Amino acid sequence: MGTSMKLLYIVLDGAADGLEAPKSSLGTANKPYIDSLAKNAHCGLVYTVGKGIAPESDEAVISILGYDPHVYYTGRGPLEAVGAGVPFKEGEVALRADLATVDPQTLRIIDRRAGRDVTDAEGEELAKSVDGLRLDGGHGVAHFVHTVAHRGVLVLSHDSVRLSGNISNTDPAYEREGLISKAKAKFEPVVLKSHPLDPSDKGAQVASELLNEFTEKAIKILDSHPVNKARRQAGKLPANAILSRDAGDKLPKAEPISGVFGMRFASVTEMPVERGIAITFGLEDLHYEVRGKTKEQILRDEARLVLDNLDKFDAFYVHLKGPDEPGHDGNYESKRAAIELIDKHFFSTLLEGLRLNDVLIIVTSDHSTPWYLKSHSDDPVPIMFSNPMIHESHDRFDERACSSGSLGILSSGTQIIPTALKIMKELQA
Repeated sequence: MGTSMKLLYIVLDGAADGLEAPKSSLGTANKPYIDSLAKNAHCGLVYTVGKGIAPESDEAVISILGYDPHVYYTGRGPLEAVGAGVPFKEGEVALRADLATVDPQTLRIIDRRAGRDVTDAEGEELAKSVDGLRLDGGHGVAHFVHTVAHRGVLVLSHDSVRLSGNISNTDPAYEREGLISKAKAKFEPVVLKSHPLDPSDKGAQVASELLNEFTEKAIKILDSHPVNKARRQAGKLPANAILSRDAGDKLPKAEPISGVFGMRFASVTEMPVERGIAITFGLEDLHYEVRGKTKEQILRDEARLVLDNLDKFDAFYVHLKGPDEPGHDGNYESKRAAIELIDKHFFSTLLEGLRLNDVLIIVTSDHSTPWYLKSHSDDPVPIMFSNPMIHESHDRFDERACSSGSLGILSSGTQIIPTALKIMKELQA
């Protein structure tokens, strides 16, 4: 080969269902482009964080980029803030947030995601009405920014107190376990009061008070907002509350990924948390505006973004959304369709523009989101390392096929990039 080999690392968010699934979305999807890569690929399974752990997305992505999340993870909120372009510094508290529908009198939650149909234009208008709210008699400030659909980022600051992220969630569906929030199997659908997880922590005490004040004021403002009046008239649920979780007060401090692996990495991501992780760990963010585009357009544009920058970087981390959400909804058909859409528009565009001999392509998931469980699971996910010079062949890319691959089971996502570098070295020898 005249040029050094490039690494294309493609992650299908939540696409895996696990070996025990009644039907595998990957196994039944019509995905000729992805499956063609399995014809020449080292395959296996990988526990993205570790055996027995059902990982959240953020800790999984940190792990599969080669960093031990038990060492580097500091909480999701700050990563969301960085990914959304929201100014954040240590001593402030950042949280991920969702626009929700509540009864403003009883605070009973009617829908945690406001019907999942909040448009970006609606979300931006609602966010503007609560962004910059003064709290604690003017000593505190809340910055709220809309990101995508019903999602947003909240950053709390105080002029005389260094805030701590060691506080509980106002979203009752998730409970803090250390720095991570875990989904509850059952919960009372009522907006919770946040409280300090350590009663002696002054910064957490003030942070929880600010969060509770913001939550209460936001409901009063949002409930009568013109956007919600229009939504009610259209027969839609009002997005009249903000549920918050995953507070954090600092960002990870780590050696940039280029220094760890000796390669210039770029990233293509859609959601704030993956973008925030990429930026924090030193990947070059190939950001572009997705608003106003169809999912098909976005997928084609993401592939072109890689192709257009192929000469500028050694490696690309591409995180594709789509399969995870229907997995959480328990919708097998939609999950399978999301995988097929990625194949038809992203992989077709990418593969038609590549010299395949010059790249090693990794395809995997950050975690399993089995549609029959409606949540993340601790199942290992399928992984393949594909190049035409690899003499190992599989009919398709799914859990079953990869379980018989030569790689066996990788015990941690931190092994993925080192494995890729080893394969690349062998191929170029």
